Parts: sequence; C-alpha cells; structure tokens
Amino acid sequence: MSKPEDQQTAEPSLRAKRALWRRMVDWAMAGLVVLAIAWVVLFAAFAPDLPDTNKIWLSKRSPGIVVEAADGSVVTRLGAKGGAPVRVERLPEHLVQAVIATEDRRFYQHFGADVLGLARASWANLRAGRVVQGGSTLTQQLAKNLYLTSERTFGRKLQELFLAIWLEARLTKDDILTLYLNRVYFGAGNYGIEAAARHYFGKPASSVTLPESAVLAGLLKAPTTYDPTRNPKRSRKRAAVVLSNMVEAGYLDAKTAERAKRNPARAVQPKAGKAARYFVDWAVAGIAKQRAMSERDLVLRTTLDPRLQRLAERAIARGLAGEGAKRNAGQAAMVVLDGSGNVRAMVGGSDYARTRFNRAVKAHRQPGSAFKPFVYLAALEAGMTPATKVRDAPLTVEKWSPRNYDGRFAGEIRLVDALARSLNVPAVRVQEKVGRDQVVAVARRLGIASPLKPHPSLALGTSEVTPIELAAAYAAFANGGHRVSPRAVVSIGAGGGQPRNLAGGIGPRVIKRSTARRMHEMLVAVVQRGTGRAARIAGTTVAGKSGTTQEHRDAWFVGYGQGRRGRGLVAAVWFGNDDNAPMKGVTGGGLPARTWRMFMAEALTLGPVIASAEAAPVLPMPRPEGGFRGLIEGFARLLLDGAIPSGEADPDAPVEGAKDAVKDGAMNMLRWALDQAETVIEGEAESGNFGR
Repeated sequence: MSKPEDQQTAEPSLRAKRALWRRMVDWAMAGLVVLAIAWVVLFAAFAPDLPDTNKIWLSKRSPGIVVEAADGSVVTRLGAKGGAPVRVERLPEHLVQAVIATEDRRFYQHFGADVLGLARASWANLRAGRVVQGGSTLTQQLAKNLYLTSERTFGRKLQELFLAIWLEARLTKDDILTLYLNRVYFGAGNYGIEAAARHYFGKPASSVTLPESAVLAGLLKAPTTYDPTRNPKRSRKRAAVVLSNMVEAGYLDAKTAERAKRNPARAVQPKAGKAARYFVDWAVAGIAKQRAMSERDLVLRTTLDPRLQRLAERAIARGLAGEGAKRNAGQAAMVVLDGSGNVRAMVGGSDYARTRFNRAVKAHRQPGSAFKPFVYLAALEAGMTPATKVRDAPLTVEKWSPRNYDGRFAGEIRLVDALARSLNVPAVRVQEKVGRDQVVAVARRLGIASPLKPHPSLALGTSEVTPIELAAAYAAFANGGHRVSPRAVVSIGAGGGQPRNLAGGIGPRVIKRSTARRMHEMLVAVVQRGTGRAARIAGTTVAGKSGTTQEHRDAWFVGYGQGRRGRGLVAAVWFGNDDNAPMKGVTGGGLPARTWRMFMAEALTLGPVIASAEAAPVLPMPRPEGGFRGLIEGFARLLLDGAIPSGEADPDAPVEGAKDAVKDGAMNMLRWALDQAETVIEGEAESGNFGR
C-alpha cells in the first residue's frame, strides 16, 4: 500500500505529463495550420495555370524529320519520332513492371509525391546546397514532360509537385502510366515506348521480351549513355540493374532474372549508313529555322544520290585502310556536286560513330596548289592566254623566295604547262603581275568565303579553305562559268502538306564562257600530262588539280568530268590528320587522285538520279576548243608556222624569241576577235537556257 506522500508526489508528475502532451498536440495543430497556410501561399506563388486534363492527350511534341534522298527513298528519320499511342493495358506486364521497379517503386501507393523519396532527395539537396537529386515520381516526371522545362531549381520542383498532385486527383494510375510511357524520351529522337521499341528492336512495344523491356526501362535514366546501338556494354549493365530492381520489387524471382541477364537483348542497328550521317547533319542544320517554327513532322527531299554516296564511302574507306594506313593518313573527306551545286554525296571523316566533326564542310585546311586555278583564271581575265609564256626563274617577293617542288627551274614556260606541272614560281610571278587583290576577288566570285590573306604565298594555297568551298568553286569551271551555291535540301514538306521548294543551286554567270573554256583546257592538261595523271579515266575527259602542302600535311585532288550518259560531277577529295601531323609522302597527285578516280570512274557511268522537278538541271561541261573555232585556230597556227618557221637555234635566243612573240601576238589577236564574236552570240542565246 502506497504512502500518502508518494501519492502526492505522483500526482504533479502525472499532471506535468498531461500538460506536456496537450502542448505537443497544440504545437502539432499549430504546425498543421502553418503548413496549410504555407501550402496555400506556395500554391498561389508557384502553381501555374493548371491545365485542362481533357487536353493532355493532345499535348505537343517537337517535330521529327524524315530525310529523303533525291529519288524519294528514305535516308533516315531524325528528331522526335513518336509511335502510335499505346494503352498500358496492351503492353507486356514485365515492361510496365520494369519501368515501375526502376523509376517509381511506390507508384501505386503515393498520391503523386513520394514523401519518403522526397525527404531523401531533400536531405541530399540541402547537404549539397543545390538540387542534385530529383526524388521525382512518375507523375512528377509526366508533369515536367507535359508542361515544364528541365530546369533544376526549387521553384520548378514545387511547380512539378503541384501539377503531379493535380494530375493524380483527375486521372487514374493507368492513365498516368499510359501518358508517361507515350511521352517520355527514350533517346535517338524517340518519344514514347512504341517508337523506342521499333527503333531499337524492330518490333511493336506489345511484343518486347523481358530482356528488351529491361533495356528500354534502363534508357530512362540516361538515354544517350545507355543507347544499345552505340553503347551495348553499358546498355547490358544497365539492363542487369533493372532486372535486379524487379527482383527486389517482387516482380521477378532471382532465377528468371539471372536467365534474362545471361541472354541479353540485341538491338537492331540503324539502316542509314554512318558516313551518310555527315550529309544528313549538314542538311538538317540548314533548315534549323524552319524546324523551330514547325509543330508538325517535316519531310526533307534532299539532293543526295544513294548510289554516289555508297561509291564515295567505299572510295574513302579503301583509301584510308590501304595506302592511307601505310602513309599515316588518318582522316579524309569527299564532297560531290553536280554542275548546278546539288550535293550528291558527302563523306566527312573516317567514321561517323567515332567523330561527328564534318571535315567536308567544317575543316579549314590549306589547299596548296589546288588554289592555283584562281591565279590563272585572274591571268586569263587580265588578257593572258594558256599559251602566254611566263618565266620560271629565281624570284624574290618581300624577302620571300618561292621554290618549285623539285627545286629546279624551267625557264620560259606557257601558262598551261606551268599549271599542269604545278610549278610554284610561275604561279607567284603571275599573281604578282595581275595583283593579289584580283586573285582574291576571283576566288570570292567563285564562292570561296573563308579568309584569304593577300600574302605573296597566296598563290600557293596557304590560306585555309573547306572542301565544299573548293568543290563549289571548281563547279564554275565545269558548268561553263556559273557560280553555284551548294545545297542539300530541295524541298520541305510538313504533315502531309504541299512541299515547299527551296532556293539554291545554280547562280549567275561569273566567268565568260570563252574564259571558262580556256580554264577547262588548262585543267584537262593537268590530268592528261601533269600532276593529275593518276586521275585519268580511259575514254572519258576529266579535268582537275592536285594540291599538296608543306611536309605533306594536306593532300587534295579536286576535279570534274562528264560521263557518256550526260552526267556532270565535281568532286573534292582531301587526306590529312586532325592534329595536322605530316603524312608520309602523300601528294595530291597520288592517294587523293587515285581515290578520286576510283569514285569517278564508276560514278560517271551512272545516269542522273531521279530528282525533283524543281531541281536545277545538270549543266554540261564547257567544250574544249574544237568545232569551227578549233578549225580556225588550227589553220591559223599552221599558216603562222609556215610563214615564220622556227630554226634549230636556242629557243631563248633573241631572234627565236621574237618569232615566238609575233606568233603569240597574232594568235592572241585572232582569239580576241573570236571572243568578241562569241560574246555577241552569247548575248543573243542566253535567256535562262544556258548549256542546252
């Protein structure tokens, strides 16, 4: 029996405990009131205009792009590709379970926000002083995908939370899962489970296996990192994690999971050629503005000829794997145009999977002697002819003395022969005579946009240009004197509407027809008897110019030809190294010329690609001197040789030099008269149908 004093001591202690309990309840109630008020304040401050859930199913996605070749065949599909919406009830159970086990294991228990997950993420964020963990539920991710940006701020997370609760109050769990799986990004431009299943496994989402489901669920964390077509090892490791998650969540037994890990899914590789992606990237970059303004999928009809693309890829691959590997040529590029500027093939490097840098359009490299045609074109426009002689002898310009490749000098030499033999000193001498500014102006007129420094060495190609610039400039020699603007896209269609044709291609005349013909003669001589002999094709007249830079750091061949079926093509080939390392003796007249011939010999046997009716026509190459004009000039030369016979004396002797001067003067006068007559004829004939 307790003593009275003990009872008196216990009563105050009991009263104190009750008072403490009441205070705790009061504090809790006050806290709830404060939280409620805070919720209202935060809701008013951060909640956006809440959407109409009936319109959620119509939410937009960024447009996808279908890239077609010139013949209408599909090259590739890019961007946001969304498959047909699929209800979650029609998907394999293991696919849905793989997503839930990995992304939101308490999906069916929470009300849009996972308090435990949110607390864990909040603690990590507080420790870091910034948002480093999301703790987002599937519903929150859906809210973000539908209405918000991916900005990682506390304010944006609150908006996401409000929207998630709003969605949970108005949609069923299956509706939320359906929306999520049809909207979430799975990488490689694929939005939605149906598009992803078809892209990675070539089958509808309703047919994917357990290992395939694990791969798809694993993509959600980092689509590019775990892309099974690009990173198969990482993808398999991630899929194994997903399968383990399914075991932990109670969806799979360990034995089934291990069997799936031992038999991983195999993704189907994209059909589009890897090198063709250089062209695709360039084409898509050119319509960035139209893409940004469109809400519908786009269809691009391009200028690409799949046959020529395959030939170009093969030629570059063989060049790099064979002679290139032996001579330390680590990279190469090729761009192919027709005479109207339509880009028919493009290879921007050795392997698109390893490097997406497009050397065909972005690599600025010294062209070497491939720049010399612009010097000689300036000379022709200044009144010289291919037969005009220039002195190949020691020369010093601004304390710089150019040297020929072989270190020797040829004395008096015709322009056509100086170009064919790629002599440096005559090119610099001609440049100094016509003026460096004039050479720059000629290059600009033909489409060279890269910076050109008017140094004495300009004639030798010391200013850097891109392969596509050189190819486009040479196209003016091939089409008879018209400037071209390289183009990749002929038309753009959106959502099944009427395609809109784009401008580009053939431009105005920038070289007189007679001058273009003379330039063509000189470039033909380069291939027939000069440094471009390795590019000769039996039975076909081709023209071009080689280029080699100091220490063999760059090697080029740029040329054009016309096949028997009327197709004219221009191609620029470059070999070198990204780090500018020297190659082992590679010259433009060697590996690049042989690679060019490998491509062109077969390409010129093909007929024109079936192009859009709006595409500019392929123009024929300028005809060499022949026909009536050739007969007149040949007869005149015979008369002059008979009237002023050359002796056996030293051709450099004063008398013999005077005889040659008289002959050249007479021939120049005759050519001038014929040029004037042709100019009159051209003025009457040219009304938009040049070259027909």
